[in-house]
Amino acid sequence: MVVAGVSAWMYKRSTDPVRAQQSFDTAQRLFDSARYDQAILACDRAVGLERKLTGAYILRGRAHMALYDPALAVADFTQAVKLRPGDPQILLERAGAYLDEKNYTAAIADSTAALAISPRLARAYNLRGIAMRASGNLQGAIAEFDHAVEIEPGSENYYQRGATYQALNDYRRAIEDFTEAIAFAPDRPQTYYARAESERALGETEQAEEDHQQGRILDAR
Repeated sequence: MVVAGVSAWMYKRSTDPVRAQQSFDTAQRLFDSARYDQAILACDRAVGLERKLTGAYILRGRAHMALYDPALAVADFTQAVKLRPGDPQILLERAGAYLDEKNYTAAIADSTAALAISPRLARAYNLRGIAMRASGNLQGAIAEFDHAVEIEPGSENYYQRGATYQALNDYRRAIEDFTEAIAFAPDRPQTYYARAESERALGETEQAEEDHQQGRILDAR
């Protein structure tokens, strides 16, 4: 009986990682199909079989984020950070979840920790800038977005810097950044709406109406 028990345990130990990977692969397919609840269940099975399957915690955290549950996402990303402490991307995943929780101090801390590992992470500057802006440090946020734009010029970084200039009532610079953002991603309606807001503030009503209408057109697609 002892031999049989040991054999069964060894068999289970050898097959659990395989079954865990299969559950994780299933979870990934479900996540990609936007079936987030089912993806979470598949990740539950995966980590139940293999506690150190970092990818399953990350994927489950992303699924919780997609379902607007940042608190559970933070818990999963925290577990992933413990398993892979030197990975800056996991820190950024958790920073994004902290932002959704409006825990700006924690979001800044995680972004800073990620930059200490990899100093040229545009997303880390972007997230830290968003957290600073939400905390009321607008000038500090501009400096963060300057770094993000320098490293990775693109729609999101220009948009966030433009939004910060807008909050500072620097509407001309805001318009310039929103225009750059549109050049990179011309199908994002929110950028047209944002540019329209700055144009109205400057009395450029005709341009503002054109941008507002273009935003509505894109929204209707």
